[in-house]
Amino acid sequence: MPAPRSFRAGVLVVGLAAALGACAAGAAGPAVELKGRRFQVEIAADEAARARGLMFRDRLPADHGMLFVFERPGMLTFWMKNTRLPLDILYFDQNYHLLNVQQRVPPCRSAGDDCPLYPSAGPAQYVLELNAGTADALGVTPGDVLKVLR
Repeated sequence: MPAPRSFRAGVLVVGLAAALGACAAGAAGPAVELKGRRFQVEIAADEAARARGLMFRDRLPADHGMLFVFERPGMLTFWMKNTRLPLDILYFDQNYHLLNVQQRVPPCRSAGDDCPLYPSAGPAQYVLELNAGTADALGVTPGDVLKVLR
């Protein structure tokens, strides 16, 4: 989940969310592909969904994740407040090229707002959260391309 920050929804966010929501008939829902592996994703394209992220979840199926969509590229910082699952946080630029991965990020056990921050290495527009260890198992490296399946 992104650290608190104010955003205004734009046409790009709405358009991508609509495109992902209109996946082929019969498909389980929006999906992405990374290194040849397909992941069913939930889309977090507005401020409320991005703030909530994967909070309070006790499990995430192996081939599932959450795709955070931002209006424009920027330096992003995520944290794990109220997130119960260890995750990999993958940051992608506006062209879906992998910038960096924060691997095996543990849940934050703090009762306050003093959770560690996990930043992007450059201006990111998309963030994919997957179960911890998935990025390592896939062998992802900066420059890998995330495919959004429509």
